[in-house]
Amino acid sequence: MTEEQHLREYTKALKARLPRHFFEPVPARLAYLPVFLALFGLCTWGIVATPYVLLKLLLSLGIGYSFIGLGFLAHEILHGAVTKNPVVRSVTGTIAFLPLMVGARLWRKWHNVEHHGHTQHPEDDPDAMGALESAIQKPFVKWMFRQVPALRSFFLFFSFTFWFTLHAHMMFRRFLPDFKPAERPIVVFQAILPVLVWLLVLFMVGPLNFLFVFVIPWLLANFIAMSFIATNHLLNPITETNDPLMNSLTVRNPRWLEWLTLGFGYHIEHHVFPALSPKYAHVVAQKIKELWPERYNELPHWKALFYLWKTPRLYRDHRNLIEPTTGHVFGTLGFGLNDSKIKQPKSSRRGLGKKGLGE
Repeated sequence: MTEEQHLREYTKALKARLPRHFFEPVPARLAYLPVFLALFGLCTWGIVATPYVLLKLLLSLGIGYSFIGLGFLAHEILHGAVTKNPVVRSVTGTIAFLPLMVGARLWRKWHNVEHHGHTQHPEDDPDAMGALESAIQKPFVKWMFRQVPALRSFFLFFSFTFWFTLHAHMMFRRFLPDFKPAERPIVVFQAILPVLVWLLVLFMVGPLNFLFVFVIPWLLANFIAMSFIATNHLLNPITETNDPLMNSLTVRNPRWLEWLTLGFGYHIEHHVFPALSPKYAHVVAQKIKELWPERYNELPHWKALFYLWKTPRLYRDHRNLIEPTTGHVFGTLGFGLNDSKIKQPKSSRRGLGKKGLGE
């Protein structure tokens, strides 16, 4: 796999081989919304009612699942995979994203337009990792890459517990000026609304119960979301052309877990057809494997996380990652990141050491 192909080459070939109804919304998926909200309500009632801390913690995990389920559902809704009605889409998407504290209108700009339109582009994708030369100009990144790789990987995985919500705040600051003046009030309102909702919950349940009703579930939901999002692209090469088979990764879990996570791991399929319901993603995956078996990137979720732990997060060039403290180069998916073990090709440069970090 060396040459990039444009997204339209895949969509054209696949549409001719898929039933027309695959490209219609699936309103039945909206039934997940009251289910997740009911789970949140029941677990919250239990946390407030019980004096036992261990039971509170167990119920807190149930809320954590409802939070991440709502997040996955919000992703579907705001892509138009559940309903095309703009009012229903906006209202339900706003409700579903309350736990992760993301505004629906911001998400459609940041994720649907910018990320999907420029996936893994080195400058234009707001979710892509940077190249060595530009990234080490940032003081925090420079400090991070002075740390030993294992400690740095620990920091990366620890950041999963809050990064999705923090990144959403960063995207709010980045993209708010891009909205038309008439749109900005709703974007600001959707950013403030989750804070107001959770402050109200804090007032109603008290500080101790709030730890179990929101804080622990929020940390868990962030971690699960980022465990998917980080593996969706960060092991892939940078691409100038939007080629989802090169710049995206599908991660697989046991079937029961894929059902619980609403099929979110089928990420190549999602980038080929963003508005297609995950209900049909497994069929799209089969067709892609038939047409482009040598280009398709798929890993067990646990293995993708292992690779994420073992490799650095800076690109030496479009096809390789680099460990700046040693100069070791790691291939990306399709370009030397072996499916059975991680290979370290011979470095094409001396260990960078502190000088390589801008000193």
